[in-house]
Amino acid sequence: MSDTPTPTGNGGPDASNEPEGPSFAVLAQYLKDLSFENPRAPEIFQDVKTPKMDVGVDVNARSIATNQYEVELSVSAKAMHENEAIFIVEASYAGAFEIRNIPRDQLEGVMLVECPRLLFPFMRQIIADATRNGNFPPLMLEPIDFMAIYLANRQRQQQPGGLDGAVTTAPSDQNA
Repeated sequence: MSDTPTPTGNGGPDASNEPEGPSFAVLAQYLKDLSFENPRAPEIFQDVKTPKMDVGVDVNARSIATNQYEVELSVSAKAMHENEAIFIVEASYAGAFEIRNIPRDQLEGVMLVECPRLLFPFMRQIIADATRNGNFPPLMLEPIDFMAIYLANRQRQQQPGGLDGAVTTAPSDQNA
């Protein structure tokens, strides 16, 4: 006879009332919106210019069901030369995530740091492909430190007159 307990029911011998550990799963990833504008085509291709890039990133999260959240990463990039738009690309890429057993005070950080960190490589490829398909060199977005942005936004929120809860990254200049 064995000293190993035999499973009973569907939970087995260790199925006590202990909570499960934290879990994090990607349920789906999807492109929500994509826009590419080339307002001066085809004339812009006759006189190649080095543009100044203005890139902005935004992260939003919302609950969609119990323990399920949608996190949307939005990027807007504008190539300018002497106050003329060379191209404008805007995209929103999102994911549906199941997040369980994360302490309430850490949930916001997971949604606004870890989720966009997972979405970013896909967004980067979408932006690069869109600009390349517009006959420009691919715009390769620089890596983003979502944790630093999250902490800076939290610090601003805690100051008098701080943010109203929206989490937005500051626009950055990036050369094409």
